[in-house]
Amino acid sequence: MPGPEQPHRPDGRPEGTAADASGGKTASGGKTAPGENNAPGENTAPDEHRAGAGGAGARDDSGDAGNAGGTGGTRGNVRAAGSGGAEENTGRRPSGPALAQGAHMTQPGPGVMPGLEPPTAPGPHGPEGSERPAALRPQLEVFLARHEEELVAFRRDLHMHPELGYNEHRTTARIAERLRLAGLEPRILPKGTGLFCDIGPGDGPTIALRADIDALPLQDEKEDVPYRSTVPGVAHACGHDAHTTMVLGAGLFLAQQAEAGLLPGRVRLLFQPAEETPGGALDVMAAGGIAGVDRAFALHCDPRIEVGELGLRSGPITAACDKVYVKVTGPGGHTARPHLTADLVYALAKIVTELPAALSRRVDPRSSLSLVWGRVSAGSVANAIPDDGVAEGTVRCLDDEAWHRAPEMMKALLQSVAAAYDVEASLEYVRGVPPTVNEAASVQMFRDAAAQVLEPEGVVPTPQSLGGEDFGWYLESIPGALARLGVRTPGSPGEYDLHRGDFDVDERCIPVGVRVLAATALTALWDGARPADPETVEGATLA
Repeated sequence: MPGPEQPHRPDGRPEGTAADASGGKTASGGKTAPGENNAPGENTAPDEHRAGAGGAGARDDSGDAGNAGGTGGTRGNVRAAGSGGAEENTGRRPSGPALAQGAHMTQPGPGVMPGLEPPTAPGPHGPEGSERPAALRPQLEVFLARHEEELVAFRRDLHMHPELGYNEHRTTARIAERLRLAGLEPRILPKGTGLFCDIGPGDGPTIALRADIDALPLQDEKEDVPYRSTVPGVAHACGHDAHTTMVLGAGLFLAQQAEAGLLPGRVRLLFQPAEETPGGALDVMAAGGIAGVDRAFALHCDPRIEVGELGLRSGPITAACDKVYVKVTGPGGHTARPHLTADLVYALAKIVTELPAALSRRVDPRSSLSLVWGRVSAGSVANAIPDDGVAEGTVRCLDDEAWHRAPEMMKALLQSVAAAYDVEASLEYVRGVPPTVNEAASVQMFRDAAAQVLEPEGVVPTPQSLGGEDFGWYLESIPGALARLGVRTPGSPGEYDLHRGDFDVDERCIPVGVRVLAATALTALWDGARPADPETVEGATLA
């Protein structure tokens, strides 16, 4: 709940708010805790402790995780907010058409490019006109001065001991141990890996922060770093170790706020197993992990964005991703007499070419529904028509409605093509993940939070991806947003990507992620209770 009323300036703002010439701002979260009034600045951290994305920038050879990272923040041209450098907190709560657009549309409204909505006008008030406590950023800097080295060491420990989906037993135990040390009560999921943990009182809104904890079946190919994977054939090549560390750090800070009575609601930390499998999000939901949650937020590492930057986009940000298996059967025969049998190879070729084309004419083009084959197989010799053949591929889509319709459309089209060539065809359609569709109001909360803790140019637009992300399952049930966090060393040469054996992050992204997640949770809590059902924009829903 809010702290005691602050002294007010003649212009009606509390002293120390965003309008002050000193550059301080009204920040979601709470007044400065006792003994934390004089926050240290952002100190310089040694270069030898920083790793560039993709392995650029090796650490020292000592292997001492406790020496990792500087204290008190970031350095150089990494875009964390300095004194007076951040934009004012807007405090706006989108409503009407803007909120409806985020909740019901999978594309932005006319004249609005995704992720490029303008910032809203500043306002210092929280729910029902209450004043938001000030000095969030200084408190975060004090917290990070004390805990940044610990968090970097925690990330390195996870990186050295990666675990595949549903096998994250050590990872789960390490997270639970640290949360219990902070006086919290984590709840392990029924399958034994993954957990969730509540922070703060239950008499206000509830906001979830999600991290995925599993690794990939890839060999760690990094060199000259003391924390490379010790598990053959398994590596954190998608940044889940960093995601986990950022949510843990934000949770520890928010627990400190809750203990001081400065948390205006509840924050639920979701440490989800098996994102890469996928399926872990469904396990979290089945265990009640999002019961009573009003909004959910997550960060994902992006090696194309520099450290200190946050990539935002309203509407679809990642795609649905499903797998399809088609089997075609016929009587077989000699290639000299195709008219006396069913030419199965020709029929399979027609299925492979005509299904993608026909699907593209059955849905709105803006849905970006695509069927791409990865394996086609039939026959074993040149002069015999085989009696069976298979095709396997993936279906990707940015529109939720088209995603739900895809299996029935594919089945009908498949039967139509197969019947024309007198073969039998069966379809196995395996659901993967839905599209991740960011709600506009939740994206604005990310934007408002970033204005408090990043430099003004720290928020950047980010493109859509046809990759899958099972955070979309949560957003099928509750509003929320996924943002992309820069992990690339500023000015580093070369191109880097996820799911590569040499993937690494610039560890200065860890305190940046903690700042963004903590500020976003507090911004969302101060923006009030569960959003009402918005009014649908006329003609906005895609067919």
